[in-house]
Amino acid sequence: MDLGLKGKRALVCAASKGLGRGCAEALAAAGADLVINARGAEALLAAAEDIRQRYGVSVTPVAADIVSEDGRATVLEAAGPVDILVTNAGGPPPGLWSDWERADFIAALDANMLTPIALMKALLPGMIDRGWGRVVNITSQSVKAPIPVLGLSNSARAGLTGYVAGTARQVAPFGVTINNLLPGIHATDRADALDRGVAEADGISLEEARARRAATIPARRYGTPAEFGAACAFLCSTQAGFIVGQNILLDGGATNSVL
Repeated sequence: MDLGLKGKRALVCAASKGLGRGCAEALAAAGADLVINARGAEALLAAAEDIRQRYGVSVTPVAADIVSEDGRATVLEAAGPVDILVTNAGGPPPGLWSDWERADFIAALDANMLTPIALMKALLPGMIDRGWGRVVNITSQSVKAPIPVLGLSNSARAGLTGYVAGTARQVAPFGVTINNLLPGIHATDRADALDRGVAEADGISLEEARARRAATIPARRYGTPAEFGAACAFLCSTQAGFIVGQNILLDGGATNSVL
């Protein structure tokens, strides 16, 4: 299927590895030129060169902390007008409700709610003026079913989901769509960190912790960045213009819900 993305320009955040990298590669495979961002310059430059060589598209790497105001300004200046925005930021650490103070919530909100909102506010006007645009926010399955140890993430991502629900319907008349992708466990560094925490707490090996978690997923495995990226690329496609303000789970069936 031709996704209609050849010649489009996409900004993908946290794209040097994991789900962001999966999204960047899928968009590049569809012919989109990329601006990719991450904090670590070395990994980002390597990712940019690899994607450039394999897919033959333009790739502009911008090493900066997208959560900081200065970092965001640097990325936006380098990106210029873009047709596609994929927001993504690492989730806050797990813990108990009694562990978190106001500063912890502010940090979580900055990374997982306010930063995506700031990027949308900066880039949506240009998309509206051009009559076409796509925004995909990478959030979490916790929006559908809260995860007790991830209360900071639950809170911030739920706030972003509420913002998108209203905003998506305001920009849809101009050919711009906003949707959220809700990943369950995928084979990424984030999953490794969570599994290490379980292994240490329960006194088991990392492999056993992974096997236990995989057993709770109907698909009996973790997702891959490549299949997550393919879903992202479709939401960014010309064919997905009637998908507006949706929260789409990619969790192997782990969230037990009707809707």
